[in-house]
Amino acid sequence: MMIQATFRRSVWGLLCVQSLWAGMAYAQNSTTPVVPAVLAPALNGAEIIKQESIFQSKGADVPAGYSIDRTLEEYTRGLTANFDRSLATLGTTDRWLDVGAGTGQAILDYYTENYDVEHPQGRESRGRKAKTVALSIEDRRTQAWHQTAARQNANQLQYLFGKPLRDYSLEEMGKFRLISDLLGGFSYTDNLSRYMAKVLDFLEVGGSFYGVLQDVGAEAGLNKPFYPNARFLTEILNADASSVKICAWIKRITCVRATCEFKTDWKPPIEMYHIRKECDEVKVPELVRVHYEAGTPPERRFQLKQLLREGRDQAR
Repeated sequence: MMIQATFRRSVWGLLCVQSLWAGMAYAQNSTTPVVPAVLAPALNGAEIIKQESIFQSKGADVPAGYSIDRTLEEYTRGLTANFDRSLATLGTTDRWLDVGAGTGQAILDYYTENYDVEHPQGRESRGRKAKTVALSIEDRRTQAWHQTAARQNANQLQYLFGKPLRDYSLEEMGKFRLISDLLGGFSYTDNLSRYMAKVLDFLEVGGSFYGVLQDVGAEAGLNKPFYPNARFLTEILNADASSVKICAWIKRITCVRATCEFKTDWKPPIEMYHIRKECDEVKVPELVRVHYEAGTPPERRFQLKQLLREGRDQAR
């Protein structure tokens, strides 16, 4: 299975723009943090501006790898198998938030008669189906979105745009039974711990988040970066600068139960995450951004503020 390839440095290499931090020294074995937390904001600047131009691109200017119209079928292939079951069993009082929704095609597919034909097991509990919210940085609604929304009850379909997930309050968003992210904010944010804290704040107890990351170190630790002479696309460093698996960091979050599945038949390979919220006392291990290079998705490195002992977390 092919997923649209990560564009990485070539996005800006074609424009002859050199990465702001290409020459940054990097200490692999240091016993102190690579970049103190107080310096993290200085890593914004040019790369964030470049990334914003990708978000706002239109028509022929949309770079390769930045998909804005993924179907619900792609979601069921790219997220864990539990996603399809979770969506099919949502009832009329439940809510589904899709982060990085683009045109909202996955949500539109959910409201079709064809979806009901293919998912008879949840049809009785669905009734007129759950309420849905599509979230996007830019407004990419199509005529199909407006037509589908017009056929539904008021506020059955909502489309929010203009700011990232982290800038929405609980009062604005409310709670959701299901949150999905197929190469949306989870893959693009420059503040991964804050993003995850927001997702879990918006999630009901007993609700599920489904997300995916491309080209990362798998939980089993056997894979190498997909691109030659490159690092993993998203990396986490411990407070002592040693490597920490994304999955280990997720499993250290309090009040959640998480599973991680690595899929090698996608190019680049992906790791899929299912996070179930089990109580409200959620605490996400805080990360500091130490590297961010614009792309589709961007290349990112984060460092834990406090030491995470991975062996103990894997035993949970």
